[in-house]
Amino acid sequence: MKKRKTLFLILIIIILIILSIIIYKNMTKKTKNGNNMNSQEIVDYILNINSYKAQITVEVKSNKNTNKYVIKQEYKKAEKDEQEVVEPINIKGVKIKKEGNKLTVENTNLSLSTIFEEYKGLGENALDLHQFIDDYKSSENSKYEEKDGQIIMYATSNNENKYTKNKALYINKENFIPTKLVVKDNNQNMTINIQYNEVELN
Repeated sequence: MKKRKTLFLILIIIILIILSIIIYKNMTKKTKNGNNMNSQEIVDYILNINSYKAQITVEVKSNKNTNKYVIKQEYKKAEKDEQEVVEPINIKGVKIKKEGNKLTVENTNLSLSTIFEEYKGLGENALDLHQFIDDYKSSENSKYEEKDGQIIMYATSNNENKYTKNKALYINKENFIPTKLVVKDNNQNMTINIQYNEVELN
């Protein structure tokens, strides 16, 4: 009788251990796929974005003044790269499309379209998230840090434009969505400040 009880207890303990292992593995899996990714995993996730849609508020600073724009962006690697001005109202509807070495600027309100073939400055748009990603991947000075619930990725641009030399992308650590992109000149003065109002990443 005692032997049976002992065997029964051992069997229950083994079952409990197996169940605990299964539950632990499932919880670990959910945590990994949930909002508890570590900083490096979030950075890797951003660097592997192949398409996105966003509405951004752009503040451009020069020596004399500051201008604000609201722009819709849509990007799909090797397929689509478009930006459309929403505000200010006087240039609303201006759309910029990039395709290979061709740049098309059109005004949907005025039915105007201009095409620039072999456009050399095509890959130097400081407003593009994918341009930041390219800069981060190719820059020797790329780094990131965690601060105030955000991951901040730093990159140096390879282009010759001194006004867009240094960039910092801020990412919400909870949902992995970019919140802002700050662009600075070679003297670390801010030239462009981009706030991400709406972002859809793929």
